[in-house]
Amino acid sequence: MPENLTHAQQSNMEIDVNNLDVVIVAVLVLFLGQLLTRNIPFLYRYNIPAAVTGGIICSLLVAVLEGVWGIRIIFDLQLRDLFLLFFFSTIGLGAKLKTLIQGGKILAILSAIAAVLLVVQNLLGVGLALLAGAEPGYGMLAGSVSFAGGHGTAIAWGQVAADAGIYGAEEFAIACATFGLIAGGVIGGPIGGWLITKHQLQPTSNICAEPACREPETGRDSETHINDVLGTILVLCLCVSAGDIVNSHLAMKGLSLPGFLTAMMVGIVITNLADFFDRPLSKVTIDRAGELNLELFLAMSLMSMQLLSLVESAGPMLVMVLAQTFATTLVAVYLVFVVTGKTYDSAVMASGFCGLGLGATPVAIANMTAVTIKYGPSQLAFLVIPLIGAFFIDLMNAFVIKFFLALPFFSGG
Repeated sequence: MPENLTHAQQSNMEIDVNNLDVVIVAVLVLFLGQLLTRNIPFLYRYNIPAAVTGGIICSLLVAVLEGVWGIRIIFDLQLRDLFLLFFFSTIGLGAKLKTLIQGGKILAILSAIAAVLLVVQNLLGVGLALLAGAEPGYGMLAGSVSFAGGHGTAIAWGQVAADAGIYGAEEFAIACATFGLIAGGVIGGPIGGWLITKHQLQPTSNICAEPACREPETGRDSETHINDVLGTILVLCLCVSAGDIVNSHLAMKGLSLPGFLTAMMVGIVITNLADFFDRPLSKVTIDRAGELNLELFLAMSLMSMQLLSLVESAGPMLVMVLAQTFATTLVAVYLVFVVTGKTYDSAVMASGFCGLGLGATPVAIANMTAVTIKYGPSQLAFLVIPLIGAFFIDLMNAFVIKFFLALPFFSGG
């Protein structure tokens, strides 16, 4: 139960939910989302991830408690950040060099499309800001900074903008990222399902290559043994620990990378070394670990949203989110799906791209998981989309943001 209870005023109460209590709430949120998905045809039909459904309902309840009774719930998100590192470690552990080579062409194509989306988002954000008579800096924050960049990039650039004199920049950026996270989780599944049914697409492979695939594999990995579980826990901890060491070393040389990126890089090295020495890791166990960490991360992220703090900016946010959602949908349907061949994999990648462009990589994975659980596996989608989200989009976003900031209408800063 809550570990710390503080009475601020007679009508105001603050409850801190820490450590294992956060996990308890997150699991209950996931069960709630799954229950609603099974019993509400709309949620099942449009492939809404259970973490999105349960998380939004929880955050609404938290907002009601604070707004009506003055009871504020504060979630400790330290474990959430660890789950994110574990999740990206599993992505790295699933990245075999031979499959990376197979996905090279599609990876290059989608990276180029992602670059186009970044430019479109900033043009749209800055254009809307200028039309509203606001500073163009707000438009950047409502562009690729917060939507494709997610909360991490929003917080970083929001602080920079605040230091440059843009009032409420950090709060504005976080609000954009939050609304984007919701939008990305809501539209991705419906778009993927719509493309699949409209074009009558079928999976090209029955290989279990992603967390969504629950069919048992043949061979020694068809059963999960305790040693596989222990080995996976050990490897995941090594990925995070070694990734932190790599990050610290690079930071001393002036190159700072996100922790999830170095953890994933270590995972790629470990899994390919294991294959080289003929000691392959348990794919089934790693897949289940990835699915578990992803679901917990998303549930914690969505259930902890401070919706009341977003009320003041709800109007401008709604306009920005609708515009960016429309733009991302067009890119996903008419670029991602078409350019990659209008296949089943293309449809799944389009659903993931919506999460990637509006929320974050975990949202993209959740969208694709919801689609593939219903329609069948997509090895290519679960290979390419996480790589773009983890490696390429953040790197390209940094260059695109700096390019826009060098344009004349930012010179007055």
